[in-house]
Amino acid sequence: MRTQETPHAQVGLDVHRLDAELHHPGHAEVEPIPWKTGRVGVVDPIDRATLLTVNPVAEIAPKIEETAKKDCGSDACACKTTSVKATPARDAGKMRSASAARFSQLGELLGIGNPRDEGASASAVASALPGAPSKPKKIDPKLSGSGIPARKSIRALMWLRRFSQVFFFALFMYFLFQTGFRGSFAAKADTVIRMPLPVEGFLLADPFVAAMTLLSTHTVYRGLLWSVGLLALTLVFGRVFCGWICPFGTLHHFFAWLMPSRYGRGGSRVEANKTHAYQRVKYYLMYAFLVASVFGSAIGGMFDPICIAVRSIGLGVIPAAQYFSGRTLGLAQNVGSRVVQSSADGTQDFLAKTVWQNKQFYFHQTWFILFLLAAVLFMNRFIPRFWCRVLCPLGAFLGVFSRFALFGMEKDHAKCTDCNLCLVNCQGADSPQGGVKWRQDECHMCLNCENACPEDVIKFRFLPNRLSAITKPDTDRRTALAAVGAGAVFMSGSRIADALDVNYHPKVIRPPGSVEERAFLERCIRCAECMKVCPNNALHPAFFEAGVEGLWTPILIARVGYCEHSCVLCGQVCPTGAIQKITEKEKQGIGIPPIKIGTAFYDIGRCLPWSMGTPCIVCEEFCPTSPKAIWVEEVDHAPMRDANFGPDGSAPPMKTVKLQRPHVDPTLCIGCGACEKVCPVQDQPAVYITSVGETRSKVNVITLEGTNYNQKT
Repeated sequence: MRTQETPHAQVGLDVHRLDAELHHPGHAEVEPIPWKTGRVGVVDPIDRATLLTVNPVAEIAPKIEETAKKDCGSDACACKTTSVKATPARDAGKMRSASAARFSQLGELLGIGNPRDEGASASAVASALPGAPSKPKKIDPKLSGSGIPARKSIRALMWLRRFSQVFFFALFMYFLFQTGFRGSFAAKADTVIRMPLPVEGFLLADPFVAAMTLLSTHTVYRGLLWSVGLLALTLVFGRVFCGWICPFGTLHHFFAWLMPSRYGRGGSRVEANKTHAYQRVKYYLMYAFLVASVFGSAIGGMFDPICIAVRSIGLGVIPAAQYFSGRTLGLAQNVGSRVVQSSADGTQDFLAKTVWQNKQFYFHQTWFILFLLAAVLFMNRFIPRFWCRVLCPLGAFLGVFSRFALFGMEKDHAKCTDCNLCLVNCQGADSPQGGVKWRQDECHMCLNCENACPEDVIKFRFLPNRLSAITKPDTDRRTALAAVGAGAVFMSGSRIADALDVNYHPKVIRPPGSVEERAFLERCIRCAECMKVCPNNALHPAFFEAGVEGLWTPILIARVGYCEHSCVLCGQVCPTGAIQKITEKEKQGIGIPPIKIGTAFYDIGRCLPWSMGTPCIVCEEFCPTSPKAIWVEEVDHAPMRDANFGPDGSAPPMKTVKLQRPHVDPTLCIGCGACEKVCPVQDQPAVYITSVGETRSKVNVITLEGTNYNQKT
């Protein structure tokens, strides 16, 4: 046995130290991975090609001596002693080769070495075992670590996932572009105008929306049954919707890839992709919104990702892009070149027919919606897929059901070398690395971790071993109860405010076909589909006109646009029944009373014929009802001052003119707002619409017929 006084070829082996390291008393205290081994004790080195026996030093030392004899070729060599001094005459290349060979042999005997050598030897040993596959795993020299490439099926699925994300995001944008009417309305009531595509399809497949409406109304809207299919998909594959389908999640995925922070690379990126406590926030939000639904409010739609995508892109991004393109192409049309002008005209025509609305749309307080969108997208610079990990209640809802998924991850923890490549590429921050349990409720099923792992640690398969996984959401019980209480307190606080029952805002004019206000708040998810489809830009997101609970619910602002008399598209695209699907005949009142959304009033102090003696009957001309709800009073000798001064600068003389002064018949007025829209008095119109007299309410009335005030005692 050699000692360590003089090393051979600059290499020495301290056998006593090796024996001490292999039998260190501290090994008995090593914490095992009980879900891997099933017993207490040191975890077997199952990722080694050669397993050490009871006394590895006794077996290895004679082999080292035998190897030295073969290399030296003589028993008289100094190798018999402690070491051999390097001979200057020996070729340096042969010495390096011999040294490398000894290292390789020693590594094979000890079961150690660099990860690539271990992987190769492990594959060789595995192929030699009984029942093992005949072909060893191929090593890719371009990969780090052992260089074991991912399974072909996983690589194919990862590319399929990327294609799925692009496809569903493109489909979502196509539906959003098609949520608009670019034709003209016919005068006949029997002419049916409908959307040719199910533009609300993504909302109908949203299970969180279905759960809120179920809890708030105790019924399930028929179209929302599509969400059951998404739940079934989650029970099989987990949160595959988040990683493969969700357009808002794809948007965050893209921005996280597009603009990562320079401080968010390397170790910072690994740390950001680990599971953090702030990921529980989305579960607390989900609990609060579901409790609010029990109390009769679908306010959780404010945080639903599909609703946010429709609302922010449809009301903010698309109108902003239309405005920018209109100004840019308008400048191009002024260029003195026929080719440039023709290209600009052709582009403008194409966009007007396929992408933009029939005119430039403007939405009430849309700057706030755009600001919130920009803020959450910017957060991806620091936390990849910020919304999906931290705030998304739909992702939390699917995470609860994903605990029962048949498809999941298995880990071979002993193979992990802590390269952290799985963490660098993880989208859900679900702890894919070895040594910790996988968070199944956080995983987006992007499959990036298995594709990136060079050590064959991670495997996705059906019916996996769940001993190495945390399936249920990891939330703090007290905080969860606090979130439930917050939802109840919020609803109580919003309902005792005066905006709903005792001081209803006169400008909260709901779309035609809307249900009664409390039922409306139970169903409306603030998706903005009705606002996007309105052909006259009449519907807008409420700010605080309807109170906190009514934030971003649709209201009609007649000064921007009026309700088309023969249009019922808003009810067609509503996914929850907050706006009922009515027909053109029902709205116009053919054979039945018409649907009213409000009543017009005159401010005679601002009306030109009433206060200034100026002829004007624009409102009467545009009134769409038959007979007209606006009628005029003929005045033959209305006094009026002349426009010119009298002789010597005296006061203008008086004269008489013939005027038509408008009046409103409240029994015929439907509150469409056409009169307010066309009133020539610009800042504050002389005729305006309020919600009083709406069909959906039995208490918000203007006339006394059919009320307690008209009952005989």
